[in-house]
Amino acid sequence: MAQRRLAAIDIGTNSIRCIIVEVDEKTGFRVLDDEKSTVRLGEGLTETGLISVAAWERAREALLRMRKITDGLGVSFIESVATSAVRKADNGPAFVAAMKEDTGVDIRVIDGEEEAELAALSARHHFDMANTRFGLVDIGGGSVEIITATGIHIEEVFSLELGAVFLTENFLNSDPISGKQMAALRKHLRKTLRRELDGQEFALQCLIGSGGTITNIGNMVMARRNEQYDSVHGYEVLHSEIVHLLAVLERKSCKERRDIAGLSPERADIIVAGVAAVDALMHALGTNLLKINERGLREGLIIRSLMKHDLWTIGDELREWRSSLRDFARSCHSDEHHSEQVRRLSVTIFAALEPGYAMGERACQLLEAAALLHDVGYFISYSKHHKHSYHLIRHARLFDFSPREIEIIANIARYHRKSLPKSHHDNYRRLSPQDQELVMKLGGILRLADGLDRRRSQLVDQIKCRLSKQRITIDLVGDEELSVEIYGGYAKGDMIETAFSRKLVIRHNPTHS
Repeated sequence: MAQRRLAAIDIGTNSIRCIIVEVDEKTGFRVLDDEKSTVRLGEGLTETGLISVAAWERAREALLRMRKITDGLGVSFIESVATSAVRKADNGPAFVAAMKEDTGVDIRVIDGEEEAELAALSARHHFDMANTRFGLVDIGGGSVEIITATGIHIEEVFSLELGAVFLTENFLNSDPISGKQMAALRKHLRKTLRRELDGQEFALQCLIGSGGTITNIGNMVMARRNEQYDSVHGYEVLHSEIVHLLAVLERKSCKERRDIAGLSPERADIIVAGVAAVDALMHALGTNLLKINERGLREGLIIRSLMKHDLWTIGDELREWRSSLRDFARSCHSDEHHSEQVRRLSVTIFAALEPGYAMGERACQLLEAAALLHDVGYFISYSKHHKHSYHLIRHARLFDFSPREIEIIANIARYHRKSLPKSHHDNYRRLSPQDQELVMKLGGILRLADGLDRRRSQLVDQIKCRLSKQRITIDLVGDEELSVEIYGGYAKGDMIETAFSRKLVIRHNPTHS
């Protein structure tokens, strides 16, 4: 079998890194080469809004060198992404075009959420976090990406402009750093995290971190402990050690910091801001333990690329899409019998309404997906479980659906209980007007179907649904007394009445009649 080799290039604010791997049938892949170049693409970006001429040239030279290395190792596919600096720079699009012309590297600019998800993909490959509520953080030069998760399920994603280069340029411009500047930096970190994290109390069991700041923290703490390991990957650091390390770093000049054991000299000028950000994050997220993931975003890019090119499935066999969804729901300990009943009832209602509205077969599949997953939020807690369902679905790896479709599915599930969609809801406002209308219709169907299994006992054997100019009539068929199910249907019939501009009528027709 011919060797199958891939490369992932991560173009960050501070550095460009290229990892080259070879597919291994047993372990997935093995690393052949890991090249790094500190190009400081984001230097001066805050002030000018542009990638500077010098940084541009440094990046070009680094990419030319990396391209030669990939060619020499016989790489078949190259996946290259750019993050905060290129995303933010006014001349970012011109940079991307020029790099493709000059180096042959085709760069894709990704947003903060995708950055976070790639880092999470890498973390899952290395850390067994089953039944654990934890956080993931990737600290770059321009931004910080944060994920909160339980087991394999992502709850929330945050992308904040708190990268080490950005913070240094905006707050720490004296050498040594003055107490006044450190106070201003700490205040900014506290204020930003309080605002962006919405004052939530996370109380996470641990934080898994990646990026240059994180690996340098691990190496410095390892040196302070007089420990020696071949790698910092998987190393564990206490929050108290971060606090002590920051106290040492902020008192030293940049020249003195270059001599600190474990610290890469080229990072000496930005390490204080980076460590301060980690300190603030651990405090805000309520965790005392930092676990270090040495690979991070670029390995997540490799894993996604392997899957994209069908070179490695990492346990995700290709199966019928409903089966994959049921597995996901099962991993969240969702009530399978109730979810199946809601799916079955939803499909019947959809079939009756479809001729008059032509929503399409794919819309029915989105409804089915939402029905199977609508209660996965119970995995987090009963309170606001509809909102938890939204976040879990939105960040789940549902390979059979596009990002837009996943967002629609998550919104349908979000509104199976409590309030109807409102214009000020961020999740709903982000949808196009057409998708908002679809969510209203499909969400109304799901909400009603959920109400018709109010006792979660599947007492409704079948339903007959009819659409007229003024009414949606639902006849329930079942041997048992169904007053609770009728009550549940009416209680959750508000959204379907609004979406289809019809009055809802629910009746019980016993099977013997």
